[in-house]
Amino acid sequence: MLAIRVPEDIENRLQALADKTGRTKTYYARQAILEFIEDMEDTYLALERLEHPGKRWTQAELEAEIDLAH
Repeated sequence: MLAIRVPEDIENRLQALADKTGRTKTYYARQAILEFIEDMEDTYLALERLEHPGKRWTQAELEAEIDLAH
């Protein structure tokens, strides 16, 4: 369970959106949190890979290993 406080203007915008669409404020808050988490996970994964790069292949190396004819 999570309870958060948001400024009144954000609360009003969220309520207006919920009223307009017939969805709940909770639905939109959940969607926003999920999108933010996914973006942050992608960001930290990218940073981790930049700091600790793994093996990289050239196009020729990939094509040599994969038989694209079948």
